[in-house]
Amino acid sequence: MILLLNQLINGLHVGAIYALIALGYTMVYGIVRLINFAHGDILMVGAYAAVVMITMLNLPVPLVIVLVILTCVVFGVLIERIAYKPLRNSPRISSLITAIGVSMLLQNLALLIFTPTPKPYPISLKLPALNIGPLMIGSTTTITILTSAVLMILLQAFVSKSRAGKSMRAVSEDFNAAQLMGINVNNTISLTFAIGCALAGIGSLLYGLAYPSVSPSLGALPGLKAFIAAVLGGIGIIPGAMLGGMIMGLAESLTKAYISSQLSDAVVYGILIVVLLFKPSGLLGRGTREKV
Repeated sequence: MILLLNQLINGLHVGAIYALIALGYTMVYGIVRLINFAHGDILMVGAYAAVVMITMLNLPVPLVIVLVILTCVVFGVLIERIAYKPLRNSPRISSLITAIGVSMLLQNLALLIFTPTPKPYPISLKLPALNIGPLMIGSTTTITILTSAVLMILLQAFVSKSRAGKSMRAVSEDFNAAQLMGINVNNTISLTFAIGCALAGIGSLLYGLAYPSVSPSLGALPGLKAFIAAVLGGIGIIPGAMLGGMIMGLAESLTKAYISSQLSDAVVYGILIVVLLFKPSGLLGRGTREKV
């Protein structure tokens, strides 16, 4: 029983990271119908930014946390303005290929600058674990799960209640109609990328705490799994990203514990296939145009 509870907690920990990254995919897809495959590599950019700021510049950790998030935001907005904005009226396949190209560019730039040798992640938590009876929940696990849950709630409230959030929903419905209503579509899309990449920056901090090794391919696998989580829950749906991430994390953790660690990815992809066979729009998808 204790083993099961530990695996469930581990699954929620991993799932919370996937969910946080998946929120970025969902935000962008919900507005511009773009699957931003470079999103996972923003995670890698944030991790290397932390390495440079602490090991080379000796900046204090609280300042590094803020600067890592800002770095990811700046990269995300620049990528949108330089690579995606000129293709906004092009066929979707053009944007998709560009996203893959941006991903490869970021990975190869990291290889060139930092070499393939993994570097230790320089931030660690030294907080006491949370003891609940026989269970001991690490501080990193607690902070990751709570952070993801709080950010999802805040993001949902922002999109539903704020003026900027209502502009996002209007743009997601119809670009031209939103422009006629006086909404600045370009700024709205840039804000969407900024929020998505800020979430990726926070995700990079939490991922580094859980897996303290930084390499140029760091963002590839979590980025792919976060995309699968977004599709599983219903891409374009904020609670769907959270639900999909948690299902992914729990399925991985339980498969590794009770079946085989080598089959964990196969089980996750199998769950995705089964869900999409019966509900192609995802668990929380509405079967129509998804909205953020």
